[in-house]
Amino acid sequence: MSQSLCKIYLHIVFHTKTTSPTIETEHLERVHSYIGQLVNTTGCQVLRVGGVENHVHALIMFSKTETVAHVVEEMKRNSSRWIKTLSPKYERFAWQGGYGAFSVSQSQVDRVLNYIGNQAEHHKKQNFRDEYLSFLRLYNIEYDERYVLSD
Repeated sequence: MSQSLCKIYLHIVFHTKTTSPTIETEHLERVHSYIGQLVNTTGCQVLRVGGVENHVHALIMFSKTETVAHVVEEMKRNSSRWIKTLSPKYERFAWQGGYGAFSVSQSQVDRVLNYIGNQAEHHKKQNFRDEYLSFLRLYNIEYDERYVLSD
């Protein structure tokens, strides 16, 4: 019998649709906690979820039996449905269609955890668009700027 041993860290990023209401500061902690619970139900392990009113960052330890697309679908679909129950303000809430998923080496886990935990401070200096584009460049991901961050 063979044994599959793996430890894969993923940094997942997604944002609200441009036509969607943003998440009020008073609801952010609950939303992040809920998204973390959703990650755990997929067999992955959430390490941290954070972000600001218009986007989410999640660092997860990825399951050897899951797909990235399925985990993100569970995070977005179920959290979107739940967010709509928080307030009438969120009646038209929706996440973007796409997402970014970036591998993280063991040596960078603490750095990414701190980065996610300091999102409010970070976004006083850099907007989400610039942040996201810098991830795409850092990971050498080819993209068409017309479609990045579009709904």
